[in-house]
Amino acid sequence: MRRPDRSPTRSLAWLYSSTVQRPALAALLALEGEIGASLRPGLDHQVAHTRLAWWREEGARTARGNPTHPLTRELAALFVPRGSAPLAGLTGFVDTAVWDLSCATFDTRRELMGYCERWSDAMIAPLVSLALPEAPGSQARALGVSLREIELLLALAADARSGRLRLPLDELDRAHLPPESLAQPPWPRALEELLRHRHRELRASLGASLDALPPAARRALRGLIVWANLACAASARAEKRLPQESRARDHHTPLDGWRAWRVARRVDAQRPVVRGP
Repeated sequence: MRRPDRSPTRSLAWLYSSTVQRPALAALLALEGEIGASLRPGLDHQVAHTRLAWWREEGARTARGNPTHPLTRELAALFVPRGSAPLAGLTGFVDTAVWDLSCATFDTRRELMGYCERWSDAMIAPLVSLALPEAPGSQARALGVSLREIELLLALAADARSGRLRLPLDELDRAHLPPESLAQPPWPRALEELLRHRHRELRASLGASLDALPPAARRALRGLIVWANLACAASARAEKRLPQESRARDHHTPLDGWRAWRVARRVDAQRPVVRGP
């Protein structure tokens, strides 16, 4: 079985996924990486757009039940019992890649939410549908939106230095913060407070989404619950480091393997999961 070549957090999510979820998560992570390869430095801009246009067409073919790429064929085979409906949002990976390629800014939080929603529709909605076929789309979307925005905040300064701003411009303007300040930690007090508040909001929102999962479905979603808990822990560490940026090694600690194991054990025992460090 393919082990996803992704971050330690996502690898741990894969490791603790159920036997049904594990191949689906691996294929979705691989697809996200394949589409995201269009953003690699040095790739001709026109070539990148051509690649993304092809993937958009492939997403539409997959939604119609006619995939042609090995990864989308694998996904389609895994979702045969559910039909092609859970894969209708795969083009969300393309939408977010196009946004990042153009280094477009978010003028409002609504635009940032839309970005995270498209990612959630591509990554989280299919996984939730395997465990909860009747779950409303809003449930998976809310979980994925909070998870994705935490990931964006963890890379805030590095992304800003690449020209990708992960906070809405109108919120920066209300706080009298120039956009370029995102790339220059230690951050001023106003930005520190804005980020502290947002980290706490996102952890609370993600926790509420996890609490809303039916107890009977939590074992089937164990990998996703591990992922969300590790993200909450990384968010808490990032908040603690403010006004300094969160360094790459702060996103994952030697204790994360133990933390993932503990979360998985509590899920299996149908016990409440404690979020955070």
